[in-house]
Amino acid sequence: MLKIGLTGGIGAGKSEVSRLLAAHGAVIVDSDVIAREVVAPGTPGLAAVAAEFGPGVLAADGSLDRPALGAIVFADPARLQALNAIVHPLVRARSAELEAAAAPDAVVVHDVPLLAENGLGPLYDLVAVVDATDEVRIDRLVRLRGMTEDEARARMAAQASRPDRLAIADLVIDNSGPLEELAPRVAEVWERLTARR
Repeated sequence: MLKIGLTGGIGAGKSEVSRLLAAHGAVIVDSDVIAREVVAPGTPGLAAVAAEFGPGVLAADGSLDRPALGAIVFADPARLQALNAIVHPLVRARSAELEAAAAPDAVVVHDVPLLAENGLGPLYDLVAVVDATDEVRIDRLVRLRGMTEDEARARMAAQASRPDRLAIADLVIDNSGPLEELAPRVAEVWERLTARR
């Protein structure tokens, strides 16, 4: 089994690279998807979040009211730490289960947005960084996600810098160009990865 940590700044195209790798046969372990699963209605994770933050973080249907929770944790680093103390162990456990279920010769790609920020590189055999220039990322966030340029810059500033991400990369996937240029690059990366299994 080859364990890859895949990351990239907001707007770089990490999700598209993940999708393309899955199409080649990679087993994708997506931290964002798992983070939502572990606090879904009826889970011990949601019960723990509600116990910690109160019933005001629950929507009328019993699901997590993400905006309400966000208003609490993003205004107070200690509260964010409390949330992470609940969610991160659950995400790690579920990620380990998914990895353990993969075939022995699988390429397992852990899609981890905050890999650089949290110093997680050593957990993987290789770290792959999806990279695009800041200008390209801002354009995508404005055009495709409806952010203002200031909002895009603020979101980017809240993440690791581009040089910090590139510093931990064993493999850089350039996605500064149009989407049609990405598929052949990912195909080349897949060949390199499968040769290492």
